[in-house]
Amino acid sequence: MGIAERKNRQKQALRERILDAARRIVMREGFAALSMRKIADAIEYSPATLYLHFASRDEIAQALCAEGYAQLLETFVPLAGIADPAERLKALGRAYVAFGVAHPETYRLIFMEDPSYTGAALGGALKGRAAAGEDMAVTPADAAGGDSAEPEDDPGEAALHIMISALEELKAAGGLPASTDVAVWAEAFWATLHGIVALNLTCPVFPTAPLDTVVGVALDTWLGVSDATLNNAPSQRIATTAGTRKKKPSGASAESPAEQDNEPATQTPARKPAQAATAKVPTPAPTSRRKLTRA
Repeated sequence: MGIAERKNRQKQALRERILDAARRIVMREGFAALSMRKIADAIEYSPATLYLHFASRDEIAQALCAEGYAQLLETFVPLAGIADPAERLKALGRAYVAFGVAHPETYRLIFMEDPSYTGAALGGALKGRAAAGEDMAVTPADAAGGDSAEPEDDPGEAALHIMISALEELKAAGGLPASTDVAVWAEAFWATLHGIVALNLTCPVFPTAPLDTVVGVALDTWLGVSDATLNNAPSQRIATTAGTRKKKPSGASAESPAEQDNEPATQTPARKPAQAATAKVPTPAPTSRRKLTRA
């Protein structure tokens, strides 16, 4: 091993020690507690040494964000092969929320601490896709390691492209209107997922229902209830239907055919007397006319 290679390895090793110490501080005390001096104390180096590797605390934070994006991308890549784009989006949505819950400090650092950390990747990816149109579509194979080099250069951008690719496929399959602006739809979809994670991290009373249930309702609202979801929860459907029928007011409109089939058979004869009485109503009319004639 030459002197230059050995120095390069030592430099890389020290860089990793700095990031490792910064990561532990952020996870233990939050991003506000991170400082160059505190990192230097943790690795027993002078603060001046850190500046040989990172120009500022923000540069260290951006490096930690890149690591976080890489972790998120790792959870997305296996899901990129799901054939149905709607089901793929649901799987990506659940993976996104699970990542935020499992790595709260990393999530806060990426998406809730400084707009520059988030906008560096996601903002550029969205604007680039909106300007390029569908010609820039990324297929599941590309996202999993194909020839599309540009998204792979940035893990945050690559993760977002996997989601946008699924939206473009859903639109091409007729699952979204032809006029849908995929970039806008992606922003709205991501905002929903981010809102769930952010509330879960910051609001002690959210959610009142199990988190997975809340995520499922949100995804079904966006993408529709799939057959798989219905088949996996038949008892829930039955309970909901029964509850709705019990709460139906007495003055409600006529039942649907399915509800009529479930009513007791004695209801049909009950209607016949009413019909018979209606038929006899004209009978007294001749008598009334005869009385008038005699008078």
